[in-house]
Amino acid sequence: MRTLYTWLLWLLLPIVFVRLALRARKQPEYLHHLGERFGFYPLLPSCRERVGEGVIWLHAVSVGETRATFSLVAKLRAAYPEHQILLTHTTPTGRATSEQLYGDGVLRVYLPYDYPFAVRRFLRRFKPRLGILMETEIWFNLIHEGHAAGVPMLLLNARLSGKSARGYARVASLTRRALQQLDAVAAQTAADAARLTRLGAQKVSVMGNLKFDIAPPQAMQELGLSLRRQFGAARKIFLAASTREGEEALLLDAWQAQAIPVLLVIVPRHPQRFTEIADMLARRGLRYQKRSENREVPVDVQVVLGDSMGEMFAYYAAADLAFIGGSLLPFGGQNLIEACAVGTPVLTGPHTFNFSDATRLAVEAGAAVQVSDAADLLQVAQKLLNDASALAMMRKQGVRFVAAHQGATDKAMEIINKVLS
Repeated sequence: MRTLYTWLLWLLLPIVFVRLALRARKQPEYLHHLGERFGFYPLLPSCRERVGEGVIWLHAVSVGETRATFSLVAKLRAAYPEHQILLTHTTPTGRATSEQLYGDGVLRVYLPYDYPFAVRRFLRRFKPRLGILMETEIWFNLIHEGHAAGVPMLLLNARLSGKSARGYARVASLTRRALQQLDAVAAQTAADAARLTRLGAQKVSVMGNLKFDIAPPQAMQELGLSLRRQFGAARKIFLAASTREGEEALLLDAWQAQAIPVLLVIVPRHPQRFTEIADMLARRGLRYQKRSENREVPVDVQVVLGDSMGEMFAYYAAADLAFIGGSLLPFGGQNLIEACAVGTPVLTGPHTFNFSDATRLAVEAGAAVQVSDAADLLQVAQKLLNDASALAMMRKQGVRFVAAHQGATDKAMEIINKVLS
């Protein structure tokens, strides 16, 4: 089965290049470091001397997974100071997030595509003592080659939706073999653990979600206060965070129809869509200002376009109420924990299957409200923004909700320590 899978990858190789070229039209960074995607790594000055040390490797696909590594990387540095931390990514935004979080304190490269020759080159180049795959990264050749090279491989902070589980079940023998070659699997929830076990995973435990352990950086909280002053301290601020394709139009239709007197701040999930959303606002005749202008927002401005990267904590800290995007349409939702951690009340749409457990717990705790559609979203938003006591209670419950579910980093470290010893 793995041989057939590999042959299929080779047949798809032309499509890989076409896909990269298409993505690069909106985000040119997709064509940067192209050799790394096939296992060719330059001897960078930042790692020329350090790569010979023991390497602990974490794979974090994009922004969310990279941010979730923060508490774990801090504990790894403290416990294994003689080791070099290597972060691999798949998207340019994930790589950029790593640069913002860690600077030159870690190595960072793209993980190669799952071709055996490329994976072998990666493993020979960095010789990791340990490989940590984050969330749902089950790459069949990568796991096989790591196992063959004697590199312990862990799947941590693992989550697997019912939809994804059904997809992996279609290649059951291939999935089972890969999962059984992992040295340990630690899932976010009991439901995730059960789905992974049914697919063949062994040594499965429940660790919770690393995203609960991320502390709002002091610099971001201070920037949030600065943004609040720019937006207008006396204005009500409604944040639409990490919005996805099609959601901004639904949100603006409902917002304009109900004429809610608030400053709307829209932060698209992907930076390549900043220009698209600016054009949408202009076509609608809305008075807007870009965050990148970095100046006070006049009272006649209706919308702020959050065209910046790495400032989501600050946006949350500046808002009275936040809608978490990716949930009005069936994208599966985004992480609501960061908003709760800074005490920002949360609204989310009906489609939260990627974060179903966290969303359910937040709603049960009184830190979030789940709505049915865009019209319902704006009606609930208007009601809450006019109810100071309700917002205050949600802020308090959000902070308590996050504190009550912390501890995943310590459980992850227990597994890592056991494997490395």
